[in-house]
Amino acid sequence: MMDVVCDKCDTKIKIPDKKIQKIPKGQVFAIACPKCKNKISVENKSGASASSKSPAGRPAKPAPSKKPGKAAPPPEKPAAAKPDMDDDDANPFDMLEDGAKIAILCESDAKAREKIKTALENLEYHIMESPNPRDALRQMRLRDFDVVVLNERFGTRDPDMNHVLKHLEQLPMVVRRNVFITLITTRFNSMDNMMAFNKSVNVLINMKDLNEAEKLLKRSLKDNDAFYRVYKESLQKIKG
Repeated sequence: MMDVVCDKCDTKIKIPDKKIQKIPKGQVFAIACPKCKNKISVENKSGASASSKSPAGRPAKPAPSKKPGKAAPPPEKPAAAKPDMDDDDANPFDMLEDGAKIAILCESDAKAREKIKTALENLEYHIMESPNPRDALRQMRLRDFDVVVLNERFGTRDPDMNHVLKHLEQLPMVVRRNVFITLITTRFNSMDNMMAFNKSVNVLINMKDLNEAEKLLKRSLKDNDAFYRVYKESLQKIKG
């Protein structure tokens, strides 16, 4: 496990050995800070990757001699591409410390997205911004998010045909209890608990109240934690 500190926001990042083993010894690679997205250059000072330790094979037989002639120039060796861990295989959330809180933000409006992002960052969440429903569904199948913030019209003109929300409604209850779903809406009042229950979400926030998003989220998350605390503690004891 390699420890790296972001030079912009001082976030501590742990890079698993399985990621480091892909990089040749002495090679510099880049990762993105999961908090501020700053590109960090890291040199692999550990041993060579496992893939380079292949057993020596049997000596090859010498090639048959050919008539002397003009030798063709050797082919140019392609330049080695600089490994970059900022891709789907190198998920920045894999490098977070245990207990770090992660959230996915599904909001197409840039101004609204920035307000919600600021609120989540102030609540110490690491955020993944999803550009479309297809990406959001893929990310949710890859990992378990603590918080989902979803606009009811994300990827659709009809809020009752929101595919991401329908996916969340079908989660098994044992999974659903661990996900806090916030629905951004223009149709319902903020903090309307009955309508939130009807929509199978934890809290509703009206678009006109996004300036208060941090306060509304903090209050709702606190209430949710208190509601499930006994259940989660009992479940933890059963698991041992």
